[in-house]
Amino acid sequence: MSNTNQNTARIVWLDLLRFVAILMVIACHSVDIYNATPQEDPSAGFWGGFIGSMMRPCVPLFAMMTGMLLLPVREPAKDFYRKRIPRILFPMLLWSIIYNLVPWITGVVGADKSVVSIFFPFEYSPSQELGDALDNIAMIPFAFNGYTTHMWYIYMLIGLYLYLPIFSAWVERATKKQKEIVLGLWILSTFLPYFTEYVSKYAFGTCEWNSFGLFYYFAGFNGYMLLGHYIQHYIHWSWNKTLIIALPLLIGGFLITYSGYSYIMELPDKTPEQVELFWTYNSPNVVMMTIASFLLVYRIRINPNGRIASCLANLTTCGFGIYMIHYYFVCVGYDLGAWLHLPAPLRIPFSALVILACSWTIVYLAKKALGKRSVYLLG
Repeated sequence: MSNTNQNTARIVWLDLLRFVAILMVIACHSVDIYNATPQEDPSAGFWGGFIGSMMRPCVPLFAMMTGMLLLPVREPAKDFYRKRIPRILFPMLLWSIIYNLVPWITGVVGADKSVVSIFFPFEYSPSQELGDALDNIAMIPFAFNGYTTHMWYIYMLIGLYLYLPIFSAWVERATKKQKEIVLGLWILSTFLPYFTEYVSKYAFGTCEWNSFGLFYYFAGFNGYMLLGHYIQHYIHWSWNKTLIIALPLLIGGFLITYSGYSYIMELPDKTPEQVELFWTYNSPNVVMMTIASFLLVYRIRINPNGRIASCLANLTTCGFGIYMIHYYFVCVGYDLGAWLHLPAPLRIPFSALVILACSWTIVYLAKKALGKRSVYLLG
């Protein structure tokens, strides 16, 4: 295969990985309703935990793709910042404002406050007051809220972009062994959530007046970026070797994630932090699942000239916009599945597909209508 074909095939499989990651993100938010609100179906809690545990590689996969595509950075930092950050910052600000104004708008048109909870099931103190909306908007540069829950990712992504040119200077000069050392220290850092929960709240130099302990400088999503870069440059396994390594990682990581989550959910007085403990993105079990998912899709080859490749390419173009607006349709997918009386194991994936279809259609039409100007709205 020629270099051109190899590059094309690699891009197509990366588009497939984006599709997998986007669908996982949407499924995570579909599952949240089952786990955070009372359900008539007694099996809903089980399937919410089961499917939710399967979806944990979603955000880490995006971080790995960022590292794979952008490390090392090949342009001056100022050009990188000017090119990358506005494309995510402006849509994030705009959509955060819109999300925070929607509750007030429902009041203006005379809708009951309960309507707000339909759109935003994870805002536990809904308000239709303009003053509350403006207070939330004033806080956008600093924090997200229950109306903009999914925007946490954009704050994190901007941080990664700010860090990338600096980190890139080291990546470009580091040897394979040096990268492996940093990845090893990062993997050790992923055990910290469990260490602080079950061994000591303060460890490795952390205390009431210091949050920056021994592993702090090696922790976080930058490890996933380096991991994506590392696999791209150094891992070229056959299908057989990929399956031998990836399947145990995927199954083992899932079993730890799901069994740990189930254990926590049985506790009588669990805290929100405990509920999220085994679902933490920077945890060893999620790292295992993420590596496996990445490696498995990495081996898939799709005809670059076929219809599937064309659809995946369009999804990549629309992906950021889909993320921005998909939260509006979480309850739509949930309610449509309930109206069809689907059982929980079918209702959750059905809901995710409905959310994806609605979001993708709107973003596709908006990009068609707005042309290049859509970048300020949909990235």
